[in-house]
Amino acid sequence: MTGVKMMEKNEPRLFRTSIYTGGTSPIKMIQAGFYHEDCIVYDLEDSVPEGEKDAARLLIYHLIKYQRPEDKYVIVRVNGIYSREIQEDLEAMVRARPDALRIPKVEYAREIEAIDGKITEIEKRAGLPLGKIKLWCNIESYTGVLNAREIASASPRIEAMALGAEDFTASMMAKRSKEGWEIFYARNAVLMACREAGISAQDAVFSDVRDEEGLKRDLEMTKNLGFDGKTCIHPNQIDLVNACFTPGMKEIRNAERILEALKEAEENHSGVCLLDGSMIDKPMELRARMVLAKARAAGIETGGDI
Repeated sequence: MTGVKMMEKNEPRLFRTSIYTGGTSPIKMIQAGFYHEDCIVYDLEDSVPEGEKDAARLLIYHLIKYQRPEDKYVIVRVNGIYSREIQEDLEAMVRARPDALRIPKVEYAREIEAIDGKITEIEKRAGLPLGKIKLWCNIESYTGVLNAREIASASPRIEAMALGAEDFTASMMAKRSKEGWEIFYARNAVLMACREAGISAQDAVFSDVRDEEGLKRDLEMTKNLGFDGKTCIHPNQIDLVNACFTPGMKEIRNAERILEALKEAEENHSGVCLLDGSMIDKPMELRARMVLAKARAAGIETGGDI
């Protein structure tokens, strides 16, 4: 089911919000567990100075092993694929057993195939279940965007792809704007690759943490395009982003009415189903079921599967 990650049988999980927290601050890492985000991303890459990589790795390892926050999907962003830290990051983080690893600056499918192989080797040596740890791929350059389809299906571990707008626009020699037209094609390319592969599509961050109205406008495009979630860079953004990707009561009731009308038409052996004078087709049914699945995943009671 698009947009809702199926965990076991019919139990869904939403990936509406993820927030980075630097691996050098124990206080911020602990605080992150008390916000309303769906996913915590403990960071070993950009937020960690070169001389503190080892300390951050050890800190994140112990936090995940012994102080793992409840009811959060735990992700670790490791250092770059070609960095000198990547092997040590993988060795430690696979043994810490987060839900997923977030891989920065992915450009080719072969890079993810290699990462998958390294993770599998570590799992075997450590006696861990194979394939349990998932991958989130950050697409942060024009090369990554052009290869998004191949990347999205490069490994069964891949669970999501996310667009990194700042690095992407730099690679294009474009100017980043709040309107976001310079990333419009990249958004759609990443989104369509995710839909084809059946994985979660995560939108780019909105960098101005003080501009609430700007974030709302950005979220309107994010939702209308069809993304499943968005990365936040500040806790103040979390509730707005969650609200964007959580069905409202009007939307839920409309979905229930669509499914009720379909059920009634089926019971009456009618080949045509109308609601408020408009014919209900298969895409409308699928969207209605998706809305109710997302609502239940967010803890909202609905009228059931109908």
